[in-house]
Amino acid sequence: MDFTAWPPLLVVDVEGNGANPPDLVEVAALPVQGGRPDTRTAGAWLTRPRRPVTPYAARVHGLTNQVLATAPDWEEIADEVHARLGTAWIAAHHAHVDYRVLTAHLPKWQPAGVIDTLRLAKTTYPSLPKYTLGALIEHVAPDLCEAPAQRHRAAFDAYATAHLLIAMADHYESWDRLIATAVPPGLPGAPEPEQEPTLW
Repeated sequence: MDFTAWPPLLVVDVEGNGANPPDLVEVAALPVQGGRPDTRTAGAWLTRPRRPVTPYAARVHGLTNQVLATAPDWEEIADEVHARLGTAWIAAHHAHVDYRVLTAHLPKWQPAGVIDTLRLAKTTYPSLPKYTLGALIEHVAPDLCEAPAQRHRAAFDAYATAHLLIAMADHYESWDRLIATAVPPGLPGAPEPEQEPTLW
């Protein structure tokens, strides 16, 4: 895989307050450049949700209502997050969830494309019993010693997902082959289905 041929791409991860639909409590965006995650230019934001964080969500990511009490409202950081995401490609694990939540919070944002590492993993490693982020970390065993924060925080999960994406991308000979496998139908960047030839 020629990583220098990749367009601008950010691995993203979001954490919510546990409501349905969720309010955001954390967003991370990690650029991948030259086949490596670029932590120097990464972005990570905490935000105080409109509705309280549920006890279950707080147990998962550790972001309690007390922790978020002094975090900015979403409206205070939305423009900054939007500007950081820009029109780059994004990648995420179970990407339609992150994409749906981000577009609900940033209605004017539109990425160039959306790579789903879950979808990619099912093709790259077809015999695995599970395809959770944790299961893939165990299977691929990337070096996460420099990962920020801890598991289930947005910055950590984005960093881990970036390493998984890079490892899986090496199984594909080109960017076009990668996105043909990794972009879910109906999401930005999905290859157009081939049309049947007609007589007119």
